[in-house]
Amino acid sequence: MTVPHCYHKHRITLIHMTRRCIRALKAVRAEHVAPQVYSTRWSSSTVPRITTHYTVYPRDKDPRWEGMEMERFADEADVVIVGGGPAGLSAAIRLKQLANQHEKELRVCVVEKASQIGAHTLSGACLEPTALNELIPDWKERGAPLNTPVTEDKFAILTEKYRIPVPILPGLPMNNHGNYLVRLGHFVRWLGEQAEELGVELYPGYAAAEVLFHEDGSVKGIATNDVGIGKDGSPKDVFERGMELHAKVTLFGEGCHGHLAKQLYKQFNLRENCEPQTYAIGLKELWVIDEKKWRPGRTEHSVGWPLNRNTYGGSFLYHLNEGEPLVALGFVVGLDYTNPYLSPFREFQRWKHHPSIMSTLEGGNRIAYGARALNEGGFQSIPKLTFPGGMLIGCSPGFMNVPKIKGTHTAMKSGMLAAETAFSKITDENLQSETAGLYIPEYKEALEKSWIWKELYAVRNIRPSFHNYFGLYGGMLYTGIFYWFLRGKEPWTLKHNGLDSAQLKPAKDCAPIEYPKPDGKISFDLLSSVALSGTNHEHDQPPHLTLKDDSVPVAQNLAIYDGPEQRFCPAGVYEYVPLETGDGMRLQINAQNCVHCKTCDIKDPSQNINWVVPEGSGGPAYNGM
Repeated sequence: MTVPHCYHKHRITLIHMTRRCIRALKAVRAEHVAPQVYSTRWSSSTVPRITTHYTVYPRDKDPRWEGMEMERFADEADVVIVGGGPAGLSAAIRLKQLANQHEKELRVCVVEKASQIGAHTLSGACLEPTALNELIPDWKERGAPLNTPVTEDKFAILTEKYRIPVPILPGLPMNNHGNYLVRLGHFVRWLGEQAEELGVELYPGYAAAEVLFHEDGSVKGIATNDVGIGKDGSPKDVFERGMELHAKVTLFGEGCHGHLAKQLYKQFNLRENCEPQTYAIGLKELWVIDEKKWRPGRTEHSVGWPLNRNTYGGSFLYHLNEGEPLVALGFVVGLDYTNPYLSPFREFQRWKHHPSIMSTLEGGNRIAYGARALNEGGFQSIPKLTFPGGMLIGCSPGFMNVPKIKGTHTAMKSGMLAAETAFSKITDENLQSETAGLYIPEYKEALEKSWIWKELYAVRNIRPSFHNYFGLYGGMLYTGIFYWFLRGKEPWTLKHNGLDSAQLKPAKDCAPIEYPKPDGKISFDLLSSVALSGTNHEHDQPPHLTLKDDSVPVAQNLAIYDGPEQRFCPAGVYEYVPLETGDGMRLQINAQNCVHCKTCDIKDPSQNINWVVPEGSGGPAYNGM
């Protein structure tokens, strides 16, 4: 008998409702019971304890966890997808399209850490519809929220007071003819609706915390995170174990610098034959502006001021047609910058005071803020994508076209190709797999034959070409000559500079950067900005920004680099405060502020920070970012 997918979903929901009821009863009982005092305390140390997460301090060695029920409920699917973004949802849709076309029963589950599909999505976004046309040809009739076709492209080099226009020739990466300006979170939400119509099971609010393995070493699936753990790492009365989702194939589409992908890189040595990934941080705001200044369909990009020529970065300003005079504006800074005093957030705020930008914003009202890291390594940094039991899709391995500043179309296409190759294997009645989790090398082969590979190969040298004495201007010259004439056919491939975390110079070798105070009209302070992101986490849980060694921040980051995490974090998560004794400083982690951008995990010069998922539903609550 065929079991409908709604049965499975209701079964999981019922189990979790039952657990929540038990948790609530325990909580009520706890109010009438004297709080427990554990006889065994953490050992005292001269370094204040910051990290209490079980990934650093295992629970099997903690007496407070003795006797706790640690068994997890397990469920089976054909395909489990981690991440409800463009790649994950495109994969899910394509799988169900194929299943329906071939009259096959296929259970596809998508787990997403955000409370709602699209709530953690942030991008510019100028969408190239190539993959969407392939996936859902009738997207217009289905009401896809692509409301603003690009009508005008502008590009400029900024100096402190002037704007130098640069012509955009046909064929150059910044030409956006045929593309759409979108609020990507709304588009992702729409993709989720299309997936559910086809029978995909979506589980928002469930954070995938752990990769599960078969005895033969192949991937078995994932486990969602436990809830009900106190800030000190002890179990609360409402503790609830996560659940396991097992699958024949698991697709990892967590987005840029996914924390499970990091584990898989090590487990299967996936980065053995590629260059280290390099990243940028993108900061974004939405504004409602004076209607007289509104030009729906216009895109504006710039490079130059306020960054120096050797700091990679740029800006965008998009005029959206969403029923009100709305603009999306943002600033991108390459995380290979060298000055520890640089603050991407404050560079963004300073940029808005350029005369050509301020004239658009004056009299307007800022309504949203957010930030996210993005992959910039391109072709050279693509890791091995397949391993027994799983595949990497989307921005997790990194398919962004850097000069275009676009990755949604390539992410979607990668998910579609993963779905097609997985479906062929899963439904092959004569398949004899050597491992319990299916190994699908055909995915990489399909990618290499697709337009993704051609597109990324053609622009592979543009980003690393900026590593020269002339910096920005040398890179632009290279792009103009070699990309315009050769379209990436030059017989060499340039290399990146190595890990972004290794690029900072000691503070003593750098000049502090004096940033102007925000005026509260065009530029703003950090905490009022974070408030606009809707970010929220359960306060009484272990900080999900974990440290491998609690002594490193003060002994190395503060001592050598003057505490750069205070400046590269776009949400005010990290701050150095005086010790209560008054004889030194300590790092304070305000984990509740975290917007899940992953910048700290990438840029930390000591590589001591490890970002892990907090309780499901925690994080930003973006509305169409």
